Order: sequence, then structure tokens, then C-alpha cells
Amino acid sequence: MRKRPWMAVIAIAAVLSLGVVACGGEDSSSSSKSGGVKAPEGPKAPTKLGAGEGKVNLIAWAGYVEDGSTDPKVDWVSGFEKQTGCQVNVKVGNTSDEMVTLMRTGQYDGVSASGDATLRLIAGGDVAPVNTDLVKNYADVFEGLKNKPWNSVDGKPYGIPHGRGANLLMWRSDKVKPAPDSWSAVFDQAAKHKGKVTAYDNPIYIADAALYLKATKPELKIDNPYELDDKQFQASVDVLKQQRQNIGEYWSDYTKEQAAFANGNSQVGTTWQVIANLLEADKVPIKTTLPKEGATGWSDTWMISSKAKHPNCMYMWMDHIISPKANAAVAEWFGEAPSNKKACAETAVKNHCDIFHASDEDYFSKVSYWTTPRKECGDDRGAVCKDYSEWVQAWTEIKG
Repeated sequence: MRKRPWMAVIAIAAVLSLGVVACGGEDSSSSSKSGGVKAPEGPKAPTKLGAGEGKVNLIAWAGYVEDGSTDPKVDWVSGFEKQTGCQVNVKVGNTSDEMVTLMRTGQYDGVSASGDATLRLIAGGDVAPVNTDLVKNYADVFEGLKNKPWNSVDGKPYGIPHGRGANLLMWRSDKVKPAPDSWSAVFDQAAKHKGKVTAYDNPIYIADAALYLKATKPELKIDNPYELDDKQFQASVDVLKQQRQNIGEYWSDYTKEQAAFANGNSQVGTTWQVIANLLEADKVPIKTTLPKEGATGWSDTWMISSKAKHPNCMYMWMDHIISPKANAAVAEWFGEAPSNKKACAETAVKNHCDIFHASDEDYFSKVSYWTTPRKECGDDRGAVCKDYSEWVQAWTEIKG
């Protein structure tokens, strides 16, 4: 659902301060049920692997499958191909919607799916459950990423965690004073910075407003910001329509937000840690925080197609991409926390995992990871929540 950074941050991250994030707020809804998703009958997870089939066809976010063609120094694919005999073919997906559509063609063996796509793929029977015993590096994945609502159903894993990150509040410290500690800076207090407020350009951003209302309007009884009934949803939409009057520009391309903060066109808004790192490296006076209400965020999952023509190679790829060296390389290149705890010892920038809070479960307990909005609320309310198609329609109305 997002276009995200795929440039190296190795050279700049070493000079960054670690004191830019202050944590606070309530626990997220990450332990919620999987939105009432029922996985259809389909292929069972294998009990053993055979020889590789000679290739593997992937759909991935830009920067997740690098073979040296972007930068000769950035390559965690060639060694895998040589070792396994599995030729890697990758189709870059620009949005989660595109990835879901591509996976349904049956032409791909696997996908690096974000949480707003995973449940759609599971419910549609497009992906198969995974036997994690066949992925030896899975044992070293942070426990906070295993068996979560966006990558498992009924306790059955449907993928291998790749990495994660939080959506932070960022501001120009020379323009916005005092330093904010709440999302009110972009919602209730946004008029103070009219025309200089920025927000993430995607329907899933509705969850950011819902998260804010969860903390500030308890009478709405919002528990999970991705499971919104009509009243909760309309309240969130109203917040965003009010915010729209103060938005200077929306962003989905990280370079667009980086430029806007650098030139002062944007002074406060949601961001990713890597964007803040790049701005700090360029001496732009910015600060970030994980606000007291918590934040939304992402956790990406490698999933195998239920129609995979090269399942053995796909299992080999899933094990490889979360191996310590490969997972460290992709986390640094992309700008995120790795999923494998042993990757932290392999990063070129030794404090990379500190910068991206890789092992800080208290930090990530405040993050409500992107999850596919569905009719089924995942609780005793039943099928009264707004599904993703309704989020898309509302986002179009919000932006006008």
C-alpha cells in the first residue's frame, strides 16, 4: 500500500542521535483477533522440502530483493542463487492493492505483504499456511512478530516476518514550539500550522485518526483502530475532513516528504524513522516522537502462494531473507527494524537496531500495526465494521 525508501542509509546513520524518540501511551491492539478471517480449505503446509525447482517468482516492495543492479554493493540475492540454484525473479509492487491483484494471477510464488494486504490474501485463499519448522532462521525471529493477527489465523502461521517500523510524529524544531508529544499537533491543533501540516496519502491513514480518538474520545469505545463501526468510522473521517483544511500536501513517496520538510513547506506531520534520519544527516532541524497516544506502523510478512509452482525455492528464499546477514542488509538498505534478532550483530552501522528499536518490545507495544479493515469486527459486534473498500471510498471524499 505504500511506496517506501529503498536507498542505503548506512553512510548517514552512524552520525545520528538516538535521542529523538520519546515513548508513551497505551498498549496497541496487536493481540486482537484476526478480524474474523476464516481461511478457506486449501493446500496444507509441507512436512519436508525437496530440491529447488530452479527459480522463484516474487512480488516485493522496492528494496526488498536487491541483486546488485541498483547498487553493486547491495546484493543479498546473488549468493542465494548460487547456493540454492534458485534464480530469483522479482516484480516490484508499488501498493498493497497491486500486490493482492498480482498474487491472484497465480503467477508468483510469494510476496512481501504488508498488514493491510495479508488478511485479504489469507481470506481469498491466495496464500498457504507455512510450516515454520522448515524455516530454520524462524527460531531467531523476535517473539513480538510471531503469530500476530496480520500473519496468522487460528494460531496457524501464514508467513515469515520480514521487518517492522512505526509511523512517527515529526516536526521542524525551529518552527514548532513547544515540542509536541501528541497527535493533537496534526489534528485538534493543526490550525496553528495551517498549510504546513502533512499526512500520509493512503486510506489506511484513517486508522491514525481512530487511534487518536481512542485516547481522546473514550465514549466512542474504539479498541482496535482497524475495526471501526459506523459511529467510530464517521468520527474518524470527520477528524480527517477537519484536518484537510490545514494540510499543505499529502505524501506517499518518502522523497517528497523529505524535500517538503527540508524546504519548510511542511513543518509537522506523520513520518518514518528513515526519513527523519535522512533529514538529520542533511542538518535539517527536525525532531520525532512516538506520541503519547501510541502510533500506527507496519510489519511485513513473506507469504507463499497457495498456487506456488516453485514452493521449495520459496521456502529457501523465506529462510534466506530472514537469515542474520541478509536480514541485516535489507533492514539497513530499506530503513527498518529487522525481524531476526541475530541480524543486529551483522549491521554495518552497529547501532542500527537501537535507532529502529528492533528489540524494544515496550516501544512496539505502543504500535498498532497496519491490518486489513474487514466487515467482521473481530469481537462480539459481528459484521458491522467498515471494510477496506469503504475506507478507500471515504479517503477519496476526505481529500476532495
